[in-house]
Amino acid sequence: QVQLVESGGGLVQPGESLRLSCAASGTIFQISSMGWYRQAPGKQRELVAIVLSGSIAKYADSVKDRFTISRDNAKNTVYLQMMSLKPEDTAVYYCNVVHKRGTGTFSSWGQGTQVTVSS
Repeated sequence: QVQLVESGGGLVQPGESLRLSCAASGTIFQISSMGWYRQAPGKQRELVAIVLSGSIAKYADSVKDRFTISRDNAKNTVYLQMMSLKPEDTAVYYCNVVHKRGTGTFSSWGQGTQVTVSS
């Protein structure tokens, strides 16, 4: 079992910054990717940013040049630095870890953390 604990959400004004953290614990053999998704009210969950093995990062077009994802392999932790936040960034942000054990591949999700951008 892999547990993900997220932190760092909150209420900020447009233009401000937030940093989300997600720490993975439990029986972890090999992490393939760590990423952040978000879901706004009435919308589908969407990929925000993901970092693959080898530190290759990919971003949604809507957050490029504003968000930065990073990964600390020693701590099994992924971060999302969010700059220049906009009201449309308001959503519940979920951490996701894809990990392998033997021949199986598993996907684990965090409980979500609310990010609200409002003046």
